[in-house]
Amino acid sequence: MSNTPHSLPSCEALRVEVIAPHILLVTMNRPQVLNAIDREMGQCLHDLVMHLAIDPGELRAVVLTGAGRAFCTGADLRARAGQTLEEQAAQHRMAERSYEARLESPLPWIAAVSGACYAGGLEAALTCDFIYADRSARFAFTECRLGFMPGCMGTQTLPRAIGERRAKELIMTGESFDGEQALQWGLVNRLCETGTVLDEAMACAARIAACAPLAVRQVKKSVHFGLQTDLHTAYRYELEAWYALMHTEDRREGIRAFVEKRPAVFTGR
Repeated sequence: MSNTPHSLPSCEALRVEVIAPHILLVTMNRPQVLNAIDREMGQCLHDLVMHLAIDPGELRAVVLTGAGRAFCTGADLRARAGQTLEEQAAQHRMAERSYEARLESPLPWIAAVSGACYAGGLEAALTCDFIYADRSARFAFTECRLGFMPGCMGTQTLPRAIGERRAKELIMTGESFDGEQALQWGLVNRLCETGTVLDEAMACAARIAACAPLAVRQVKKSVHFGLQTDLHTAYRYELEAWYALMHTEDRREGIRAFVEKRPAVFTGR
């Protein structure tokens, strides 16, 4: 199954395809510039994330990847050099909103990373729920070497993933690191053999899509907001999410399927 729903934003720079039931594959598609984000791609990413936040429809998981030999190297600085400061600021404000919206999206996002994952590309991966990486993957925040700094949550998401001290060192020096280090530090969930990362990420998305979608969304919300506060307050988030599922048809179906020893058929109701 492979199609692009007419209702979902897509463009030449961003391929959007329903690859399997309930699973959306989003491919950053500027391989000639290592998927650097220009105005067109940035606008399309923003529109897509906002659309999914409002109306995910039948979708239950999203896989984000890059075409060619890179995941994404961040903003297209050559294109940005021709913009006024006002245009650059406007484009950045749009990126700010889309990165934060992906972090809080009701759908789980999986980054499937191969090749270079730098600057805004690494920030995009970090605002996904988790990351699968090819052994070819390399990561870096290169902004300080160019006179600026991460501005799409990178100074916040990286320390939360790998710890404050290591994150400061990597951001301040701009040094790159490989997939083995990323796995060891807890940045990526799985390091995949060369050429298999997209298949493995899609297989994970399929396992998520087989679960009750309302339960998955409540788990994401509970973990995300719970980590922003103390344990006892966070537990109240968990309980609120738990009780919201009590009267769902999916919960009843899950129990019936368990008793009847058959796979559950979840409908998101």
